[in-house]
Amino acid sequence: MKKDFWLHSLFRHQVAGLIATMVDFGLLIILKEVFDVWYLYATIIGALFGAITNFFVSSYWAFSGSKNSLKNQMYKYVIVSVGSLILNTLFVYLLTDGLPFIANGFGFDYRISKVITAITIAWSYNFLLMRNFVFKK
Repeated sequence: MKKDFWLHSLFRHQVAGLIATMVDFGLLIILKEVFDVWYLYATIIGALFGAITNFFVSSYWAFSGSKNSLKNQMYKYVIVSVGSLILNTLFVYLLTDGLPFIANGFGFDYRISKVITAITIAWSYNFLLMRNFVFKK
């Protein structure tokens, strides 16, 4: 199989994402349940540490061989990660609390909202931009 085949990249991206997700969700739940941090702040902190973990795993393993320098990868990764953080936080909020015109949002528990959001963003926005922009070969 050709090493840069998109399915190979998707698999490695998903493994890197799983590792980062464990960091992200772990911090979210610890901060919320143990330290009683508001779920949106906990979402942001977990996502930040998950993003840092994901960058290093992606850079050195999932998308190794990128033609972009490490500095260039970091710069592009920050841009994509900020967008991802905004989308993740927005969707978790909308699914949990919603907006004034959506009474009580969809009413999902913040953990369910986080899972739905993480899967949606990871398989669409994150993978496409990581493969074709940040770690482009």
